[in-house]
Amino acid sequence: MVTLGSTNLDVFPICLGGNVFGWTADEAQSHAVLDAYRAANGNFIDTANSYLVEHGRSETIIGRWLTDRGSREQIVLATKVGGGQGALRNLRADTIEREAHASLERLQTDRIDLYYAHFDDVDTPLEESLRALDSLVQAGLVRYLGASNYTPERLTAALQLQRELGLARFTVLQPHYNLVEREFERSLLPVAESWGLAVLPYFALASGFLTGKYRPDGGEADSPRAESARTYLDKGGAAVLEALDEVAAAHGTTVAAVALAWLLAQPRVVAPIASARNPRQLEEILPAATLELSAAQLDRLSATQ
Repeated sequence: MVTLGSTNLDVFPICLGGNVFGWTADEAQSHAVLDAYRAANGNFIDTANSYLVEHGRSETIIGRWLTDRGSREQIVLATKVGGGQGALRNLRADTIEREAHASLERLQTDRIDLYYAHFDDVDTPLEESLRALDSLVQAGLVRYLGASNYTPERLTAALQLQRELGLARFTVLQPHYNLVEREFERSLLPVAESWGLAVLPYFALASGFLTGKYRPDGGEADSPRAESARTYLDKGGAAVLEALDEVAAAHGTTVAAVALAWLLAQPRVVAPIASARNPRQLEEILPAATLELSAAQLDRLSATQ
């Protein structure tokens, strides 16, 4: 276990993403993945009110599992507000309050350990959004706050305002970051460094591309993510896969585990977020939790982009 930044939460270094629950994994499959993750000592689950094909579906599946297994006290639970489509894609105070209570009901819990502003809302005053999030913390419904999909400028403005107003502040940042998506290093990493934010990258496996399933010769095509994953081949992805193959062979482990271990070695990163449709896929990512790459191997991987 590792401590999540400045919080008092101790988490497994691979966070299980719930974005596939209710989408490419039905409820029974999702519960099988959750059981396997828990059996491996995993305790950190990430979801959102807007995942994915039906509002709240992922949260509902996780909530039933938590209740059925009686495992709420062993789990660090993260969810989000402000994503999705239409009327709920905002961070107005009334939306935050209403959706937080709806998430609590679906998750069948009395508190959310980590609550994210899923997407920045430039049409709502920052102060309104931040005060609403702070109210949830003060009420004991949320323990810690996180931010996702903010620009560096807006994230800095939010953090400054939280400090000035004495509000509960963002302690965690969830950015789009992986071996083939490195913009975070140039944009948001300096903000995370300045403010001491713990970083939990989403799309840590680049929509499955960094599992090695999608190759120049065609590879696997049974996933709804296949088309988006293969676009990385046009962005120098083949060289990344070659380097991953070399390092994975040296350690006798999976390509996915190496890609996640690389992320874990990057500044401020505490627990990359990765999802699995079934226990077999989960087995490919779990070795990353204890995999240590050499400095030469990290340099080899980093130099591919």
